[in-house]
Amino acid sequence: MAEIIGVKIFSLEKYVGVSPAQIQLPFNFVLDFNLTAGVVIWPIVFVTSDLINEYFGKPGLKRVSYLTAGFIAYSFIIIYYSTTLPPADFWLELNKEKYGSGFDIDGAFSLIFRQGLGIISGSITAFLVGQIIDAHTFHYLKSLTGNKRIWLRATGSTLVSQLIDSFVVLFVAFYVFGNWPFKQVLAVGTINYIYKFTIAVILTPVLYLAHNLIDKYLENDENN
Repeated sequence: MAEIIGVKIFSLEKYVGVSPAQIQLPFNFVLDFNLTAGVVIWPIVFVTSDLINEYFGKPGLKRVSYLTAGFIAYSFIIIYYSTTLPPADFWLELNKEKYGSGFDIDGAFSLIFRQGLGIISGSITAFLVGQIIDAHTFHYLKSLTGNKRIWLRATGSTLVSQLIDSFVVLFVAFYVFGNWPFKQVLAVGTINYIYKFTIAVILTPVLYLAHNLIDKYLENDENN
């Protein structure tokens, strides 16, 4: 889902009803809280990745990651093929009547979804690299702390893996395949990274709750 909706960049400031932050940094670098719509489902990804890491280990997370990459690639093929299908004339005309004679619904369809193909290409690379790094970092921290400090291994692995994921996917999607300047990639990538790390910290109590529920379920299952 993130690959499809990620082509839209939204303003967090507008969403909450405040003015753009316009944070001035060195080298004429300005940061606003603009994010890809794909980060909307990040909280789900964070919690599920941590739980898979915790209970199924590196092999489990890698298996799910490779399977997910396969689904992303499958989506890539289907979406690309759908953009090559010739449009029906009545479909073009009805949308011109509704939105104006200059409106090309087929062109809009291809523009949005082929832009999504860039995100898919970048995401497969970023997702696999990020998830593998996440798994290794998570279990390295777990080897140091044992079963304690869930927050450390969860947020620590996220801090490392998402540094790669947040920038690689934008670079491939919008710089290589798109028309963004490199500064824009850095700006949006930085805000995406800050957002993901903040969400990871905020959701720490949810992780503890999920761990407790699963542990109790497993204990009851063993007793039965």
